[in-house]
Amino acid sequence: MKSLLLIIVTLLSYQLSAQTVVSGKVTDSKGIPIEGANIFIDGSYDGASTAADGSFSFTTSEEGTQLLKVTFLSYEPYESFMEVTTFKDLKITLREDINSLDTVVLSAGTFEASDNSKVSVLKPLDVVTTASALGDFVGALQTLPGTTTVAEDGRLFVRGGDAGETQIFIDGIRVFTPYTPTANNTPTRGRYSPFLFDGITFSTGGYSAEYGEALSSVLLLNTIDEPDQNKTDISLMSVGGGLGITRKWEKSSLSVSTSYINLAPYVALFSNRNNFNKPFQTFSGEAVYRYRTENGLFKLYAAGDRTSFDITQEDINNPEGFTLGLKNSNVYINTNYTGMLSDSWSIQTGGSYTSAQNDTSLQSATNIDNKENSAHLKVKLKKRFSNRFKLAFGAEHFVTDFQEDFNGVLDDQNIVAAYDFKSNITAAFVESDIIFSRNFALKLGARASYTDYMEGVTFSPRASVAYKTGKNSQFSLAYGDFYQNPLNDFLKFSLDLDAQKTTHYIANYQYSNNGRIFRAEAYRKSYSNLITSNTMFNSPESVLTNDGNGYAQGVDVFWRDNTSIKNMDYWVSYSYLDSERKYLNFEEQARPSFASPHNLSVVGKYFIKDWKSQVGVSFQHSSGRTYTDKNSAGFLQANAKSFNSLSVNWAYLLSQQKILYFSVNNVLGLRNVNGYQYADTPNPAGTFDRRALRPATDQFFFVGFFWTISDDKNSNQLDNL
Repeated sequence: MKSLLLIIVTLLSYQLSAQTVVSGKVTDSKGIPIEGANIFIDGSYDGASTAADGSFSFTTSEEGTQLLKVTFLSYEPYESFMEVTTFKDLKITLREDINSLDTVVLSAGTFEASDNSKVSVLKPLDVVTTASALGDFVGALQTLPGTTTVAEDGRLFVRGGDAGETQIFIDGIRVFTPYTPTANNTPTRGRYSPFLFDGITFSTGGYSAEYGEALSSVLLLNTIDEPDQNKTDISLMSVGGGLGITRKWEKSSLSVSTSYINLAPYVALFSNRNNFNKPFQTFSGEAVYRYRTENGLFKLYAAGDRTSFDITQEDINNPEGFTLGLKNSNVYINTNYTGMLSDSWSIQTGGSYTSAQNDTSLQSATNIDNKENSAHLKVKLKKRFSNRFKLAFGAEHFVTDFQEDFNGVLDDQNIVAAYDFKSNITAAFVESDIIFSRNFALKLGARASYTDYMEGVTFSPRASVAYKTGKNSQFSLAYGDFYQNPLNDFLKFSLDLDAQKTTHYIANYQYSNNGRIFRAEAYRKSYSNLITSNTMFNSPESVLTNDGNGYAQGVDVFWRDNTSIKNMDYWVSYSYLDSERKYLNFEEQARPSFASPHNLSVVGKYFIKDWKSQVGVSFQHSSGRTYTDKNSAGFLQANAKSFNSLSVNWAYLLSQQKILYFSVNNVLGLRNVNGYQYADTPNPAGTFDRRALRPATDQFFFVGFFWTISDDKNSNQLDNL
């Protein structure tokens, strides 16, 4: 018995002598104690939690080199692999987890329109439920600050830049011809269906070094990675119809949509100042094929359309009007692969090909036929060194082959001529994301580009920084140089031109909390090397140079709230713009006719449960734009009256999968004036007659019936539309 007791005492003494005390204190980066952090030896049951003062202490029987771990919510895990006897009086500092939801984001100059974004000012659904947008993603973006309403054009005019200064990308690959063709003074539309995209990033300035060939803005469209279900969409509209089919398989999916639009019913009901000899009509189709590999996703996007019309427009210098006929065909193919090469390396690569052809006939038997073949190849690699430091770099190549045949009358002479050019642009970019803490982040990047016919390299440094000023607010700054080569309309006549340049300076404040978003942004853009010409219209006789310059500066304000009023969602945008430039045939530096000093948009949506309806309203105001009054001295010295438009829509849910949709653009029928056309010769009184220029589609009434046949019979069509 004594021997047994002796053995037990010996074993207990040995066990107690083998115990090691692990102790220390856990604080954050500011030295504040962290209570409740978990400390433990990996692979064992030995551990403890920190007290109110951050201290901890426990014993372990583990020996040798061990892994000590410390974890706490919203902080990065701490690990130390050392001899267990050294785990005494430890001073452990935990760093904030920068992947948490309240981490600062780089937002200067960028509007996120995504269902997955931390701070999204718009959702993809807003494109088709905003009254004034008429289902066009460009129309929805024109309700954001930084844009100017140019009703007779329809494209994006951003912060004092013309429409050619904005580039559009699908899945990171450039779209060379994003808009449908149209006649003068008739707004165009984006070619692509908003239903195929689940993310939109609209950068009004200071954007990533990954993107170039744009002076003012880039619009990034991301196609849906994975459709939610098999479905068939059928639409019958007052101006046409459409059919969409989505099918899913184990590793792949396919979405196909087609539509036919014919404005003949609209023209018959609503007469306007133009005589359509052949109404506008277009047939289009899109398809997205997706295949998920073991480590990535491959997507093939293809779109094509064919458009035609023949119109006679009023012309003060020709009683019979000005006749224009157009046939356009466009094909766009985009391939994209995104995948993981390892735990820390990822790759994104792809390319696009565009074939666009225009056959244009003008009065006096003038025909202009042009064809553009363009391609874009791109590869981007990204290395994740840690949650706090990521590096991206890549290269891309742009190819353009443009040809145009002219056969007709120019300056009272019969001319047969051909114009063409080829362009190759090679660019490389590098960019780093440095996250110092949840409150402070920095992005540094640079881009270099070489154009073959210029035989020169442009270098564009870019930087942005963001600091979190409170739990729900932050402040951001952005700077960058941006270059863009001349457009086709110039290059077909002269390759002796340099890239145009602008420099962006942006300061941004953003607040987001519980469905409410407030943004205020001030900016300055300085232009140089803009294209100038000695003629109003480009021709072989035009003298084209890079002698232009200018500036644009202003303030943008945005507020959105979808929680304060039950079932109500609304946003308000206001922009102040001060801009002048000397370019094209400008006699002096002046505010261009597309730049309105004041722009206001108010959009509201209200869901009425008892009516199973959503009603929407959109109001847009732009102050008067400049024009040259030929009866007074000066250049662009007069202002047209302000632009005002009130649009309404109503979506009525017939059943879970059927919806009836009404929309009226400019419901009050306001006669907005974009400018004036003056007679070429004075009248007997010695003054020049003029006529007001108004958009050819001042007012538009749209009715549609939409039916979704899906695997999920309980899906709500109102949510889809």
